[in-house]
Amino acid sequence: MKFLDQAKIYLQSGKGGPGCVSFRREKYVEFGGPDGGNGGKGGDIYFEAVDTLNTLIDFRYQQHFKAEPGHNGSGRNKTGAGGEDCIIRVPVGTQIIDEDKETILADLLEVGKKIKFLKGGDGGFGNAHYKSSTNQAPRKFTPGWPGQEMAVWLRLKLIADVGLLGLPNAGKSTFLAACSNATPKIADYPFTTLHPNLGVVKAGDKDFVIADIPGLIEGAHEGHGLGDRFLGHVERTSVLLHIIDCTQDDLAGAYNIIRHELSEYSTELENKPEIIVLNKIDAIGDDLAKDQAKNFEKETGKKPHLMSSVSGKNTKEILYLLAKIVYNKKHNDEDIKEVFSP
Repeated sequence: MKFLDQAKIYLQSGKGGPGCVSFRREKYVEFGGPDGGNGGKGGDIYFEAVDTLNTLIDFRYQQHFKAEPGHNGSGRNKTGAGGEDCIIRVPVGTQIIDEDKETILADLLEVGKKIKFLKGGDGGFGNAHYKSSTNQAPRKFTPGWPGQEMAVWLRLKLIADVGLLGLPNAGKSTFLAACSNATPKIADYPFTTLHPNLGVVKAGDKDFVIADIPGLIEGAHEGHGLGDRFLGHVERTSVLLHIIDCTQDDLAGAYNIIRHELSEYSTELENKPEIIVLNKIDAIGDDLAKDQAKNFEKETGKKPHLMSSVSGKNTKEILYLLAKIVYNKKHNDEDIKEVFSP
């Protein structure tokens, strides 16, 4: 299934049904008079978050959604039936955004959450509604009220606990494949990851979800490379895992490139808790890896962890550290004494 995280759709709620002009004329009924019923209400547009979808690919093939209009009123004071509602099912984490692509109209974060987005038009009045002491035989009726129309953007932001960041070929997909059942594409060239991947990992009796997004390069906020549109998928995470390839020369420069792109994208994302990992230590040996870590800490003021996704060295320790942060964040308690140890 192809991954799609943005789609534009067009919505129209149902218009109300018109009222009816009718008069009761029956033999042996002394008093007849107007008996035209009102029109039915038009159908509403609903959005519902479900856990059976994980992409917006369905909205590539269907962009127009219309609710059923209300039915006409009829004689004998019969009100028309209401139009059937249109329920649009979307993945959990979907945002509904105005056409300007900035104004968030709704955010569906929980399974089963259902919102009425557009209201159907009310039905019109039949002539029985206008009967009065001074107007015994009205022939007036009203058409139904029109429904509402709107074009909106759907934007999917994956619900994950940990977000993976780094330059292309830093080893993010390898790490995700090594510690979960996810099968992201892995190759020795940049941009092998073209869309976000999710993996469920386990640390002891705790499990959490990791999101891997395509690698960023300098100028991503200006659209270079694959741009920064996928950063939205790590906005809702509890912690960021910043993976750096320790075989390159300028580790601090690689780190600062990503931090600059985060600051350009969102202050909230820039300020998230972060764990820095120097990956691929198996390629340079332990001694050189420790020297790289010391130089990195001297230049950035931040202490990195050492890891090899291929050999699995220190990956378990990193997972337990992530689990501790995620667990504390979920329970809003930084003083939890529960021990997370491999």
